Amino acid sequence: MPLNIPPLNQLMQKVDSKYTLIVLAAKRARALISKDAEMINENQSNPVSIALNDITQGKVTWKRTKEGIK
Repeated sequence: MPLNIPPLNQLMQKVDSKYTLIVLAAKRARALISKDAEMINENQSNPVSIALNDITQGKVTWKRTKEGIK
């Protein structure tokens, strides 16, 4: 069963801007694809959906630096 994408207002409580949200979700999705491919296949979910849920649940944190988002 695919995961539901959390509402934007919940996601925005975890980040400072939509740009940060997009970058964070993309980085997390790429990490899931490269490291946890079996988890994605098992859940039959889009890696971006999993990443957004991870952000909402606080499993992914971020830090703004001069070079970008870490």
